Amino acid sequence: MKYRTLLILISGMLLSACAMMGPEATPTLTTTSEEAPRVLKVMVYDSFAISEDVIAEFEQDHRATVQFLQAGDAGTMLNQAILSKDNPQADVLYGVDNTFLSRALEAGIYEPYRAQALTHIPESLHLDPEYHVVPTDYGDVCLNYDKTYFTENDLPLPVTLADLTKPAYKGLLVVENPASSSPGLAFLMATLSVFGEEGYLDFWHKLRANDVLVVDGWDTAYYSEFSGGAYGEGTRPLVVSYATSPAAEVYFSEEPLETSPTGAILNPGTCFRQVEFAGILKGTSQYDLAAAFIEFLLSDTFQNDIPLQMWVFPASSRATLPQVFTDFALEAEAPANISAEAIEQNREAWLEAWTEVVLK
Repeated sequence: MKYRTLLILISGMLLSACAMMGPEATPTLTTTSEEAPRVLKVMVYDSFAISEDVIAEFEQDHRATVQFLQAGDAGTMLNQAILSKDNPQADVLYGVDNTFLSRALEAGIYEPYRAQALTHIPESLHLDPEYHVVPTDYGDVCLNYDKTYFTENDLPLPVTLADLTKPAYKGLLVVENPASSSPGLAFLMATLSVFGEEGYLDFWHKLRANDVLVVDGWDTAYYSEFSGGAYGEGTRPLVVSYATSPAAEVYFSEEPLETSPTGAILNPGTCFRQVEFAGILKGTSQYDLAAAFIEFLLSDTFQNDIPLQMWVFPASSRATLPQVFTDFALEAEAPANISAEAIEQNREAWLEAWTEVVLK
């Protein structure tokens, strides 16, 4: 979903290195009080969020100003980074996930950097052995539902993805376009995992016949088309979102809630685990400051800020979860799974075939 945020190195220090540093190199620092603050540009998706005091800490420690450049949903953001790779618009790219990672790596948009703070990140999240990116957070993309709608209409929840094609759920579901949205692509991967290459297009054909609504990004799906939650203005009681969305509903409610007005369906094979990454963009003129920022993204300061800002789980094993996450945020025990290798080899073909069936 992305209601979504940065490591303290040694206080008063600024890391220094050159773009030719290898992934094993450790930056050194240089700064003087007379130097004007440097500007670090970080390209992010639109729903990226960070607490002001957190970013202020990085800026103060490194005598820098951080500018966040919003570039649409994750897929749109990556497209922009690839198109501008010969003249990069930013120094750091935050938010490419495991469904788009292979495309980003193939495009050669990153400089390698092996962060020292990776020691606090579980091995299961390390998906780039050459250290072009670091994992920053993760969350399970799942079907979310409007509890009131299903109660008032005495309608049972779908148990499997196949249930979504039944007449009882006609016109109830809104999904994100997998070509432009990372949650949308994650959901497409879930359908591929469940139905296989031989059956996923048949599933989507039936879903289209059952009046599924496809929109460009998560914000539109959740806030404009979904009927559930405090801010849902739509008519569709099923939406592709995150298993942490119900916790966000409780947290942002104007009135205290003991339960969330929305729920997440966590049955085996109905969710897909999304891991997000950050990396230094090739061509940056300030590799040292960008490297310091990467370290900061894995710090306790930034990682502890992630849950209540972007509503996903922090990647660091040292992070502390807020109480609302402990009480209401969920993780799928058996998410659908497709290997990074399979996604790398087939993603574009899968997307092209999906577009032919669903959008044309």
